[in-house]
Amino acid sequence: MKTGQSKMKISVLTVCYNAQDTIRQTLDSFCIQSHENREMIVIDGASRDNTVAIAREYQNDFIRVISEPDKGMYDALNKGLKLYSGDAFGVLNADDAYHHTDVLAQIAEGLQHAPIVQGHLDFVQDHDVKNIVRHWQGKLRPPSGFKSGWMPAHPTFYVRREVADVVGEFDTILDCAADYDWMLRAIDVFGFEVVLLDSVLVDMKMGGKSTKDVLAQIRHNLEALSVRQRWLDAGLIDYALLAKPLRKIGQFMQPAKYKVNG
Repeated sequence: MKTGQSKMKISVLTVCYNAQDTIRQTLDSFCIQSHENREMIVIDGASRDNTVAIAREYQNDFIRVISEPDKGMYDALNKGLKLYSGDAFGVLNADDAYHHTDVLAQIAEGLQHAPIVQGHLDFVQDHDVKNIVRHWQGKLRPPSGFKSGWMPAHPTFYVRREVADVVGEFDTILDCAADYDWMLRAIDVFGFEVVLLDSVLVDMKMGGKSTKDVLAQIRHNLEALSVRQRWLDAGLIDYALLAKPLRKIGQFMQPAKYKVNG
């Protein structure tokens, strides 16, 4: 789907560490985006493999590469928040890729109408075959927001600068749910409107920090509960603790509605 070019500059933060096997696909998917007014900041945590060498092959006016030790993914993202120059930002992890060439154009168009956008997400086994393991069908925010077990898919979550200025940094005390915490603060605490783009925006490779196995998902859900307790006065156990993982079961059962061309 083609959209008109927007003057809005979209910044993409890509955090990586020893990602030589996937970083090229991530960078390629950014380079072929039809939206011209964009930048990517690659924030590498002093990788010991060929990640930095590969990333620097792409370094140009659109792509900056920074490599230095950090204290983890969320510390690296906080560095990115201080460096990006765009009117809006989002995150593309170093083992993920944009689903089609007009993703940033769709995001820029959506951000003309609301301060936050989100979309659909495909979990894939790899980026060569694009075999879909799980399909995250984004939903409109329900009246009870995160208390209902709802959340956007963070790799599809883009915000205008005014949102980032209010929400602030990612909470580095959290181990695996700082992105959940950031989105919750933006939407349920500070009340920014979020709209749904009816398109698959990102192909996310299975095996990330919060999706690699059942124990990782349990840890993420418990940490997300602690976030709701902090910001939404959730009890020792709340409805979302069960509803959030139950929502994901259906993602394995439904076929992806959208294919590679969006």
